[in-house]
Amino acid sequence: MDEDHRLQGQVALVTGGGVGIGRAIAQALVGQQARVAICGRRLEALERTAGDFTKAGGEVLSLPCDVTQRVDVERTIKAVIQKFGRLDILVNNAGASGRTSIHDPDDSKWQNILQVNLTGSYLCSKLAVPHMLTHRYGRIVNISSVLGRFGVAGYLAYCTAKHGILGFTKALALEVASQGITVNAICPTWVDTAMARQGIEETAAILGVSPEEFREMAISAVPIKRMAEADEVASVVLYLCSKAASAMTGQALNVCGGATAGIV
Repeated sequence: MDEDHRLQGQVALVTGGGVGIGRAIAQALVGQQARVAICGRRLEALERTAGDFTKAGGEVLSLPCDVTQRVDVERTIKAVIQKFGRLDILVNNAGASGRTSIHDPDDSKWQNILQVNLTGSYLCSKLAVPHMLTHRYGRIVNISSVLGRFGVAGYLAYCTAKHGILGFTKALALEVASQGITVNAICPTWVDTAMARQGIEETAAILGVSPEEFREMAISAVPIKRMAEADEVASVVLYLCSKAASAMTGQALNVCGGATAGIV
């Protein structure tokens, strides 16, 4: 990767950074010499990931954090500043998914999905931006979804949250555009992670088919006929954090295998 893409000396915070897409993003950032903090609610996974990257020569800090709780986010940002002295990059990756129907008598899943995906991104950005403003530089990358581009029956909360992320991205980008901070989003299709496998199993059970059958159904709807890999999403994050993307803000990039190609 050329010098425009190197992140040496920069400090990044990746929420939900212990597993799946978040882990791949953190690994990619470490690979470009960034100092990286990862946070989330799965402490064992965070520590394992941080240990793996540290053994490989990275400078990584793992922090427990529930992004829906302002006090947790405040503590996390404070710890990053105390450890590294600055914060340049925020990747709002922490997410929650699951089926929610308008007929579901329990509102708790709706509330949790919106809180983790949408409110979590808001709180982390709100508390990170002041530190970016101290040196008039920052990169915020929000992980949305192709379900932020179109609707899927039975996923009311997730579609709502991921559409909301795109509106949040555009509005925040305009707020901070003159202050050296860019804000962009990424919309992945199915990515081969534990969260995707859980979604496949949940939907398969509702449809009365095997997980393998529904996986094939899901893949058949993706024009490239495969799931995306987590490192393919991570590579787009690296681009958005690089000097090469310094004129790009308020945008949403689809890593969708062509799934959104027919959508205006």
